[in-house]
Amino acid sequence: MSETVAADPLAPALSRIAATVESALDTLLPLPEGPERRLMEAMRYAALGGGKRLRAFLVMETAGLFAVSPTCAARVGAAVEMLHAYSLVHDDLPAMDDDDLRRGKPSCHKAFDEATAILAGDALQTRAFEVLAEPDTHSDPQARAELVLALAAASGPRGMVGGQMIDMLAEGQSLDGPAVTRLQALKTGRLIQFSAEAGAILGRAPARERHLLAAYGRDLGAAFQIADDILDTVGTEAEIGKTVGKDAASGKATMVAVLGIERARDHATMLAEQAAAHIEGFGPRAALLQALAGFVVGRRS
Repeated sequence: MSETVAADPLAPALSRIAATVESALDTLLPLPEGPERRLMEAMRYAALGGGKRLRAFLVMETAGLFAVSPTCAARVGAAVEMLHAYSLVHDDLPAMDDDDLRRGKPSCHKAFDEATAILAGDALQTRAFEVLAEPDTHSDPQARAELVLALAAASGPRGMVGGQMIDMLAEGQSLDGPAVTRLQALKTGRLIQFSAEAGAILGRAPARERHLLAAYGRDLGAAFQIADDILDTVGTEAEIGKTVGKDAASGKATMVAVLGIERARDHATMLAEQAAAHIEGFGPRAALLQALAGFVVGRRS
């Protein structure tokens, strides 16, 4: 008697949500008439048509745990992707990581110019907060205020931007494991943690459930960044869509540099398992979120 192997439900779910958020981004970043049109073209170039939409997936899946309207969740997912896109545009600039390739195509400053790329990043950041604050995102102004506050905390000096500063200062230095963990928690983890927590904010969830999702996002973000470090070492440009080997060449502080590839891979797997364990209490409703934890450490792009 032959066994039927169930298809992996995560891949179609990722594709479906990516398409939903792409449509939301297209709507939320309309092309105007007039000389500012070039700015919006650069914003759309950076935000549309690429990426795994992992952060938006987290927003929409966690929102689904609390029966939040998919339309409202997609707006928050799009806002997070705008914020993330801004960080990538600025990260690729010559003054930062000086990378000419992003998502398999020329970086924003190569496709346009440096000044336009800076402005596009600035505008994507402010548009993200504007979207969160708009009444269409949630009927409760308290929920909208919490989303704005949480995203600001995750992306500011004690979050993503602070992590980028530490990352720049750490180039060429030998940081230990705890220091690298903190750097990566700020630079990458805080935005992923916000994305996992956002669904609970939208759903006005109890504090305990919000804390569980935040813990899930924290450990998922740590695992994701270590997997990124490994891909930068062993992946190819065709696979990951950006220049590889730059971490080692520029003396970046990574867990691969601290632990070596195999121990770093084991550590990422442990973090992914820990992330999945945080949300066991949600039962089958969180199956895709648990599957995502395994996906982030096993991916090749």
